[in-house]
Amino acid sequence: MTGDPAPRLLYGANVRANGIRQHYLRFGGSGPAIVIVPGISTTAAQWAFVAEHLSDGHDVYVLDVRGRGLSEGGPHLSYSLDACAADLAAFADVLQLGRHTILGHSMGARIGIRAARWRASSIEQLILVDPPVSGPGRRAYPISIDPLLRLLQRAKRGEADIALRGPDAPAWPEQHIRTRAEWLHTCDERALIEAHKGFHSDDIHFDLANLTVRTALVVAGRGGVIRPEDESEIRRLVPAIEIRRLETAGHQMQIDDTDGFLSLVRALLQSRA
Repeated sequence: MTGDPAPRLLYGANVRANGIRQHYLRFGGSGPAIVIVPGISTTAAQWAFVAEHLSDGHDVYVLDVRGRGLSEGGPHLSYSLDACAADLAAFADVLQLGRHTILGHSMGARIGIRAARWRASSIEQLILVDPPVSGPGRRAYPISIDPLLRLLQRAKRGEADIALRGPDAPAWPEQHIRTRAEWLHTCDERALIEAHKGFHSDDIHFDLANLTVRTALVVAGRGGVIRPEDESEIRRLVPAIEIRRLETAGHQMQIDDTDGFLSLVRALLQSRA
């Protein structure tokens, strides 16, 4: 199913939205709009392969979250969840996307949750891919920031390719190793630190309880981020939510089981409330 699709990248571009430069990639160009929001240390380029597969019948935008990729970063910026959610809302406004779907992975899912609570009228559907469910008074996010920061420092020295092939690195396909090695150095260290802190200080469960948009949750069966009791709580907070599990995959499910991930996402995009 994931045989190489015909290239559907239209262009990469920058837009000024919420007072900063935001970089994105656009695929397909016709059909309902989807905005993909990557995770804590991931760039638009690393989600291009997903966008290519979804661009058959959709207008897909992949965003570089502030402090990552080619979007603006630096000591003058806040990297709070509120700032990132405001970026996402302003991005859709400036590009006049109208009603659109947000597909957010991990940190990107948390950004999507807050943006959707604020701007429900502009969201057609919210697809949450393994969002951290840590928060005030809750168990810690199970993935430590320290190995990621060490990897980032190696990337900034030009050693990411070596590090990502080490004995402790995940066994990813070559294309994903190369893409991560190419782009990881663009991440602002403070952006990663502040986002990880935010996993523990921001209360997304309040946001979930106040969502009014059609919402789906995709859970990594081997990720350890969302447990069965978390699913139950989320279902209580969002009774109409669609929950799907990808039992074969870890947190980076779009890489661990690309076929399975795309199948679930396509089914959710085709579903009706």
